[in-house]
Amino acid sequence: PLLGQLSKKILDANPILEAFGNAKTTRNNNSSRFGKFIEVHYDAKHTVVGGHISHYLLEKSRICTQSPDERNYHVFYMLCAGAPQQLREKLCLGKPDDYKYLSGCTQYFTTSTTDKKIPTANKSKDHAKRGALKDPILDDFEDFVQLDQALSRLGLSGEGKLEIYKLVAGVLHLGNISFEDNPEDVKGGCKVSPSSEKSLTITSSLIGVDPSEMRQALVSRVMQSKGGGVKGTVIMVPLKVYEANNARDALAKALYSRLFDHIVSIINLSIPFKASSFYIGVLDIAGFEYFTVNSFEQFCINYCNEKLQKFFNDNILANEQELYKREGLNVPVIKFTDNQDVIELIENKGNGIFMILDEESKLPKPSFSHFTSEVHNSWQGHYRLSYPRSSRLKAHRSLRDDEGFLVRHFAGAVCYNTNQFIEKNNDALHASLEFLVQESENKLLNRLFASGSSASKGKLSFISVGSKFKTQLSELMEKLEKNGTNFIRCIKPNSRMVDHEFEGSLCLAQLKCSGTTSVLELMEYGYPSRVPFGELHKMYKSYLPPELAKLSARTFCEAMLHSLKLNNKDFKFGITKVFFRPGKFVEFDRIMRSDPENLKAIVANVKKWLVRSRWIKSAFCAICVIKLKNRIIYRNKCVLVMQKVIRGYLARKKHQPRVKGLQKIRAIKTNLIKMEEVANQLKKEKDVMLNQVKILYAAIDEATMKIKSNQSITPKQIDDLYEGVMKKIDQNTQLLKTKLQEQKNAEEQERLRKIQLALEAERKAKEEEERKRREEEENRKKKAEMEAKRKAEEAARLRQEELDRKTAEALQKQLHDEAIRDSKYREQLEQERRDHELATRLASESNGQVDDSPPLIRKSENIRAQQQLIGKQKHDLSKWKYSELRDAINTSCDIELLEACRHEFHRRLKVYHAWKAKNRNKRSTMDENERAPKSVMEAAAKASTRVQPRQEINATTSVHRYFRIPFVRPNDTNDPGKKGWWYAHFDGQYVARQMELHVDKQPILLVAGVDDMQMCELSLDETGLTRKRGAEILEHEFNREWERNGGKAYRKIAN
Repeated sequence: PLLGQLSKKILDANPILEAFGNAKTTRNNNSSRFGKFIEVHYDAKHTVVGGHISHYLLEKSRICTQSPDERNYHVFYMLCAGAPQQLREKLCLGKPDDYKYLSGCTQYFTTSTTDKKIPTANKSKDHAKRGALKDPILDDFEDFVQLDQALSRLGLSGEGKLEIYKLVAGVLHLGNISFEDNPEDVKGGCKVSPSSEKSLTITSSLIGVDPSEMRQALVSRVMQSKGGGVKGTVIMVPLKVYEANNARDALAKALYSRLFDHIVSIINLSIPFKASSFYIGVLDIAGFEYFTVNSFEQFCINYCNEKLQKFFNDNILANEQELYKREGLNVPVIKFTDNQDVIELIENKGNGIFMILDEESKLPKPSFSHFTSEVHNSWQGHYRLSYPRSSRLKAHRSLRDDEGFLVRHFAGAVCYNTNQFIEKNNDALHASLEFLVQESENKLLNRLFASGSSASKGKLSFISVGSKFKTQLSELMEKLEKNGTNFIRCIKPNSRMVDHEFEGSLCLAQLKCSGTTSVLELMEYGYPSRVPFGELHKMYKSYLPPELAKLSARTFCEAMLHSLKLNNKDFKFGITKVFFRPGKFVEFDRIMRSDPENLKAIVANVKKWLVRSRWIKSAFCAICVIKLKNRIIYRNKCVLVMQKVIRGYLARKKHQPRVKGLQKIRAIKTNLIKMEEVANQLKKEKDVMLNQVKILYAAIDEATMKIKSNQSITPKQIDDLYEGVMKKIDQNTQLLKTKLQEQKNAEEQERLRKIQLALEAERKAKEEEERKRREEEENRKKKAEMEAKRKAEEAARLRQEELDRKTAEALQKQLHDEAIRDSKYREQLEQERRDHELATRLASESNGQVDDSPPLIRKSENIRAQQQLIGKQKHDLSKWKYSELRDAINTSCDIELLEACRHEFHRRLKVYHAWKAKNRNKRSTMDENERAPKSVMEAAAKASTRVQPRQEINATTSVHRYFRIPFVRPNDTNDPGKKGWWYAHFDGQYVARQMELHVDKQPILLVAGVDDMQMCELSLDETGLTRKRGAEILEHEFNREWERNGGKAYRKIAN
């Protein structure tokens, strides 16, 4: 079907905009030199109701200058090639090389057919010599015809089109006006050269101004005096040649840019819309640009691409991953390079490059070198900004530091030449030229400059192009953020602009720089289709019975998806949405909308899943309740046991002195019984002595009652009671002896002597018992001291472990920081690689050279730390031969060297045993020649994983310590009755004597210096024996077992 009138007009807008806004560059024959955002509006019935076009940053410098292989805008060549003869005469047109503003490439784009239709007189010398340019979609002759027809369809009359063509031709003739010094002007002014008078006349005729006024406006400018005369006096200031050239170019740029704005407004008026339900917007912005010489236009274009890349990163990568994280989906994090720092470098309000450029433009005498220096000073040390000499392209290194700067964009580093930044950032004309165009007889020109500001001020007004573009770009970003966005990445297959040629490295570099590889990685793990639970429930509840449709939205979705028996990897449930893998939602929708028989099976599966899920939930809840009940019962029992143990401990601690006191006092009663027996033998004063014994019994009972009744009695008071009772007993015993001595005869004296001997023997037994008690007490004290020492060592070890942990955390943080620095360094290397690729492609196009010097490689912090550690060691014997070690031991008197030899010997012994263990028979799972218990070897293995503090070598203060722990041979692990004991005597850090005792085997006694290969090679710290409670024993206990099993006495080395 035929398109409507509005659709045709929207389609006609494209060739018009391309004619006035596109040009040939070295990389693209039809490059857009402006940005545009086309909106196509639709009503509720999906019918086109209108449109609107917004444009951004037309490249004005191309109007006046082009590179040798580039062209001006297409419309100039279309007029020269395709304008009818009558129109050519009205516009006084010639061939392209007649105009200075077409000084670049002067060849036409034509086909073999249309090339013959262009008269030879209208072709340039290059065209006649080299032939026409070829492009599948460009033809200057035919494109002019299409342009003229498209303007007519937009509603322009023949007169309206002629006004546009006049302005375009006027710009061409304006460029041919040249200037020379005026010798008659004492102020050093200039004049229009005689050879340019014809161009001046044609230009003034085409734009509708008086030739003399135009001449005056081009060679001078109007200023208003501020003092020294009448207020408002107008002064004509003559211009120098270069100032006149700049004024001419500024007028040409203003004419063409305002004409371009007018054409866009004509298009918008032809496709109006009153109401719109929705619209489709197409954004077309020039891509990332880099040339040998990059100016303000490339800077603005690349800034725009940075903003769009940031928008792409946020919407496609960051927001998507944030949604997965917010919904609780376990999707791997995709890393990408954030370019926010580049955007802040350019647009920061305080010291951004745009802000610095505007401030410089407002100065009385702005200078590009001062502007460049301010940029470098404001962002000194910033990774994204550097001096031109750091460019990989040698052509850029000739620029001084105040002539340009290098920006590391997301796609690569670009070096900008700033010598025209200030002029290109100013969009204003000086007063004389503005007055001239406002008084023009050309109606179109009057409308274009009707809104121009009054030129009453003497100083040239300033309109910032950069600030205007930044504002337009911000509005565009707001508009894009409010709508759904789809990105189309245009990948250039080769750099020669030819078909059927593919450069893989070039395409891959473009994909990486644009973030496409990160998007593909996210798509691999992500879930692009997602629907809220409520919408899915609303969409399909009509297909199911009422009892299932009443389910909650989440339960409904879970039941539907699980009952359809889809692969669990094809969908995931978030907090508020259900997510599908690519294409899986369509499959789900197809199943749900299938025939009724299939729908019945789905309903049955849903009901079955609901019953099963609810039963599983109920069973799980019951199991949880049972576990909780058992847990509560178990904890109650544990509380009772804890209470019982604590109460018993507190009671024993509180009453133990009283119990011991009672035991001692009750033990005295045995003496009283003997005294009572002796008293019964007396004939005289028997009753008196028995009464004394009863008094002593009463005294014991009284002391016992005091101890029992008084809970706050102190141990000293108990001892005083005991001593008081003992003193009375001793006194009565002495009195009884005296009585017996007086009463009995010699036989009785002998008997008394025997009693005395018995008492003396009993006393000695008590003394012996007391001696043994003191000896046991002494041993208990020694063991207590050993236990205290072990606890102190354990506390010191824990402190050391805490210190080691903090050191490890510091080291981990250092490694983390090093990893971050390495990551940044890898990003810099990646940036350098991109810069090198960019510079290589640019050098291949401009026949330049690229610096291929490799980047400096940072030395790792670990390598430097290892080198410092090796330098701190006093004796490094790891590379000594065994003969050298033997000679050193036999001949050296250096105590530290001898101790170092001892450490080296045990180190090599460890290496030998490790090698032997590694290379033993793989079928064997046990080691019959195990040198130490398994717990000791495991402690050594754990110790090897921790950072051990370096031991200070001190051979003169070695400490002897003795240990005993259970030892079961590997073959006897299943027989508890064959448990043996392992004894070790450590002289300093290493074993001096070792002994193994087993029930059914001969004792194994090993001595250092003789049996080293069979002895434990670990140091005391490595064995962990000092941390085992009850492992350390006294010296006499070790020597007793050693000598009992036939060991010889050990001779300690004198200090």
